[in-house]
Amino acid sequence: MLEEIKSINGDVVNLNKVGIFYNKENQKAKYLALSIEKTLKSRNINAAISTTDEFSEEITFALVLGGDGTILKTARYYSQYEIPILGVNLGRLGFLSQSKPPQIEEAIDCILSGRFKIEDRIMLTALDGKMNALNDIVIKGDGFSRTSRLYVHINDSIVCDYLADGIIVSTPTGSTAYTLSAGGPILFPTLDAMVIVPICPHTMNARPIVIPSCEVIKVTSSQNKPLLKISADGQNTFDIGINETIEIKKSEFVAKLLLLNLQKNSFYSVLKEKLHWGLSWKG
Repeated sequence: MLEEIKSINGDVVNLNKVGIFYNKENQKAKYLALSIEKTLKSRNINAAISTTDEFSEEITFALVLGGDGTILKTARYYSQYEIPILGVNLGRLGFLSQSKPPQIEEAIDCILSGRFKIEDRIMLTALDGKMNALNDIVIKGDGFSRTSRLYVHINDSIVCDYLADGIIVSTPTGSTAYTLSAGGPILFPTLDAMVIVPICPHTMNARPIVIPSCEVIKVTSSQNKPLLKISADGQNTFDIGINETIEIKKSEFVAKLLLLNLQKNSFYSVLKEKLHWGLSWKG
């Protein structure tokens, strides 16, 4: 059986046991997983299929079939084990994926020939480590009235008093997701930074701010508002009392994303292809 493969730039991926993960609600993904398992075994690679509800700690590499949500969930889990993942897009945008189903054999051959790299992507943590995020942590008010007064401290110094629908704290990886829709900047994904973006602020002078990832962000709310909702990557959600302080900082874990060394997969090419970045409008 194949084990370690070294890339041309020195990164190493262990193919001793490849986990193929898919969302159990997606029948198309299930059939694709079976096809990929057959392809991997034909190349003498040990593989096992599982859903994203049944992660195994015994794999050495994760191949994820689905949209960005499925990839985010898998990346969060395997960050603690430093296991790299490769996304195969079955969703709409697939910003975190590197391949599509028709290209899977080409993707496998790229890995076997060392034409790949592994990028470490910083993550965020909150609630004393109970919440981790690769894209972003979002804080919003609970209840019908969406507007909340949120006080943001950085390293215990008050920075801003937001009257807004909420705030987003994002990694560079998440800067092309909810943060971008809320008017935030796009950051190159390997930058060591965080972005704070207000959601629909009720003042024109509330603007996004980019800060070093070593900073510690604390968020509190006014006393006359109901509970707050905090979510990680739009998936894990917790209720927070109005008297609680939410601390957000860089996680000790990093997500390891395997990127194929294909020109079309460069960050700037992906921006143009998937976000139509910099393309002039044609009437």
